[in-house]
Amino acid sequence: MTPRRILPAVLACCAVLTACTSHSADGASEGAPSVSGAPTRTPAATAPGSAAGGTSGTAEPTGTGTGAPSPAAPAPKRCRTSDLKASLGPNHPGAGQENFALVLTNRSPRTCSLYGFPGVAFVDAAGEAVTPDPERATDQRRQRVTLAPGAAAWSALSYTDPAVTGVTTVTPRALLVTPPDETTSLSVRWTGGKVSNTGKASVPRVSPLRPGSGA
Repeated sequence: MTPRRILPAVLACCAVLTACTSHSADGASEGAPSVSGAPTRTPAATAPGSAAGGTSGTAEPTGTGTGAPSPAAPAPKRCRTSDLKASLGPNHPGAGQENFALVLTNRSPRTCSLYGFPGVAFVDAAGEAVTPDPERATDQRRQRVTLAPGAAAWSALSYTDPAVTGVTTVTPRALLVTPPDETTSLSVRWTGGKVSNTGKASVPRVSPLRPGSGA
């Protein structure tokens, strides 16, 4: 083919290619999908120790403070012998056991407290002890008993019926009951009959004081 024939053919091809690759005025190719124009957001800088979009990793003080705790209310003072009156509850026998309640009632106008065991002695008309001292039930838990005016605490007095054990006996005239940590006693008439006077069997046993009258 001569150069004169080749040149028109080349020019025709160039014209076709130019039409296929023409661009629109906004720079996008004709027929190509448009690209979203939404700008890309850069995350805002967060303070050190903070999670993005969350709360600070270290809580801010709430302003409640750490003030000194309220002082505890003082415990009631110990019941003195003069604050109390003593009494003996009825017998509740069972399985060869004699069971009485020694009751201490607060007769004073103030609240007071008792803790531990009462002192107990069986005495005659002259106030002399006629039996060994009752044993203490040390296997039972002691507790502080707070007595408002008129309230009572009681201790269980129990022993095996002397007729069961066959020991020698005596019939006391009264019980001397001494409140815990006191030295002055209260006298209570004894109505329980005969008790052991040997200290070998049927020995009376007293429990720690507990709230109530033991009824």
